[in-house]
Amino acid sequence: MSEQSIKFHPDAVAEARAAFNWYNQKSPSAALAFVSELDVAIERISHSPLARPEYVGGTRRYLFRQFPFALVYRATEVAIEVIAIAHGRRKPGYWRDRLSAES
Repeated sequence: MSEQSIKFHPDAVAEARAAFNWYNQKSPSAALAFVSELDVAIERISHSPLARPEYVGGTRRYLFRQFPFALVYRATEVAIEVIAIAHGRRKPGYWRDRLSAES
């Protein structure tokens, strides 16, 4: 199965950057580990976008193993749309309004 292209919602990019910056202030090695885990998540969903169970509003989520984050995405015929890099303990579902907007 070939990889699908991945589109990131601008707010998801901002969330990833904010998380990186927060971890980088605490520990540069933790920040690099966060980026590494994000890269693994992107790689895995690009190869098997339907492997994760359905979540909210037609989305799926990839749970990070070492960090309290989830990559929330939806797979379309054209691309994989990353909706959020959501912190698991803050404002559950805050990203739902992004589902109706163009990514």
